[in-house]
Amino acid sequence: FSTRLVLRFGDVEDLRGLAIRLQMSNTFYESAGQNWFTLDSVHIHYNWTHEATFNATDVYAPSTHSYHCQHVSSLQKYDTLLVPSSITDNSANWHITFTDFQIQSFNVLSNKFGSASDCATFFTPAILMGLITSLILLLVLAYALHMVVHLKHIDTYEEHKTTVYFPRSTETAECTGATSSGTTSSTATEKNSL
Repeated sequence: FSTRLVLRFGDVEDLRGLAIRLQMSNTFYESAGQNWFTLDSVHIHYNWTHEATFNATDVYAPSTHSYHCQHVSSLQKYDTLLVPSSITDNSANWHITFTDFQIQSFNVLSNKFGSASDCATFFTPAILMGLITSLILLLVLAYALHMVVHLKHIDTYEEHKTTVYFPRSTETAECTGATSSGTTSSTATEKNSL
């Protein structure tokens, strides 16, 4: 079944008798096992006889919930959810935007909205960048742990020390011989003096 919500604004600037009519329907879907309501169309009546009609796309929620969206608009910068019904009628001359839009057409209790089914997708740019940054940090952490695990302990190198052999050059032997002969003569003179 269907329902209609009419918002009457009266005279607004040059528009006489401005009214916005939201046409909604309630349908049972067996796959979901519950009723869902959809916003089918938005009609703008002005100057008592003129009408602009927009078909709504992707405006739906379970009938026990309300539908909420920051912008429901015919403008492309807001992910066009309202599309002119035809290029021949007056809807091509209109751009309509509802800001902070929330609606519930069925199962309203205590004149309050049910829990909101929001139009925002899960992968907003901020969430997507956060996921990519987290992935990069996890890769860096995994690489750092890999490097730490494969470090070798310094003590293992000390066990395999080899003695290094430095051959004596002829210059070193002469310096050593001169020093040792000098020490011998000084010890000989010390013995004679005793």
